[in-house]
Amino acid sequence: MAELDRRRAIGLIGLGGAGLVTAPVWGQALADLGLPGGNGSRPLTTAFPGKGSMILQRGRAPLLETPIDAFDGNVFTPNDRFFVRWHYDDIPTSVDVTRFRLKVSGAVRQPVALSLADLLAMPRVEIAAINQCSGNSRGRFFPRVPGAQWGDGAIGNARWTGVRLKDVLDRAGIAPGAIAVRLGGLDKPPPGAPAFEKSLELDHARDGEVMIAFQMNGAQLPMLNGFPIRLIVPGWYSTYWIKALERIEVLTAPDTGYWMDKAYRIPTAPRASVVPGAKDFPTVPINRMVPRAFFTNMADGASVVANSPFFVRGLAMGGAAGVARVDLSMDGGASWRAAPLGTDEGKYGFRLWNATIPALRPGGYRIAVRCTNANGETQVADPIWNPGGFMRNAIESIAVKAA
Repeated sequence: MAELDRRRAIGLIGLGGAGLVTAPVWGQALADLGLPGGNGSRPLTTAFPGKGSMILQRGRAPLLETPIDAFDGNVFTPNDRFFVRWHYDDIPTSVDVTRFRLKVSGAVRQPVALSLADLLAMPRVEIAAINQCSGNSRGRFFPRVPGAQWGDGAIGNARWTGVRLKDVLDRAGIAPGAIAVRLGGLDKPPPGAPAFEKSLELDHARDGEVMIAFQMNGAQLPMLNGFPIRLIVPGWYSTYWIKALERIEVLTAPDTGYWMDKAYRIPTAPRASVVPGAKDFPTVPINRMVPRAFFTNMADGASVVANSPFFVRGLAMGGAAGVARVDLSMDGGASWRAAPLGTDEGKYGFRLWNATIPALRPGGYRIAVRCTNANGETQVADPIWNPGGFMRNAIESIAVKAA
């Protein structure tokens, strides 16, 4: 089992054992997330095991945001800069891979408990796919909503290697009447709280794309990103991407657990958007991602040399479909022109885009970028609002000053 360490451990040290940090974060440099209404400064920290410089949203349970500079020029997000999001404090900090078992139970012909050696011996698949928190960019919602006030960095793209969930389910055999699959990990809820579990319809779980990964960008999964194995649900938000996956239950009835029935739900209204403050509207569980495009080499308020062309670039994602085009506007959306795209690494991953902006006379300007996916879905100017702060995909823009 050379591909996985016999024992992979991260110690709970620093802050009196209260968090997963190895050094205090106070007094370090700050990142300005540029959130509307202010209060957008967050500490930058290198104190988390296996992580480089990250934006600290919360120490326990860890919420670490990727700084925008880590995305620039590469469609794959480095493992040590990949965002981290856990729900409960009691997360796995060490796993003995010789004793670990992935258990499959419920409406199956024969319950199974698979070792990592069993998984490594199965046929492998690989996919490039974006993992994005449902609440990425929640801090840009106005009026603000409760929850982590993420900037735009609760997202990352990786090349995942593992096995099909379908093949694992087939090892147990699906019994008649099965309709869904519920999955859970090694993280433990506090007393009285529901285990963090999510479910997929059986046909989705068996579509051949949903997978169980043990490698990320050619290396074993970092502990903070779900070691030893995690679920990959291409095109869907991160809430379904169960980390440290250890149990699979095949269901014969809809999942009425808290994390499906009460949490991570969106309005059924178009674009999952309602009037701020609205209540008692119908909802469904959040699911497919939507198109987005970002600037990565320039921030809002950048200065450029007047009367000289300059270069802008960034990343785009199509959500549940591939990127079809990326367009730029400098006249408030009255006109758009296509930006060249980089190599297509797969429909569920990032695409690089770039453009040369013609020389500008001295003054202030605003550059907007939007993505359209292969299904014809595109970003629009008006931001959405929902009480979860989910699924932001408004057109992004930056102000530049030519001088």
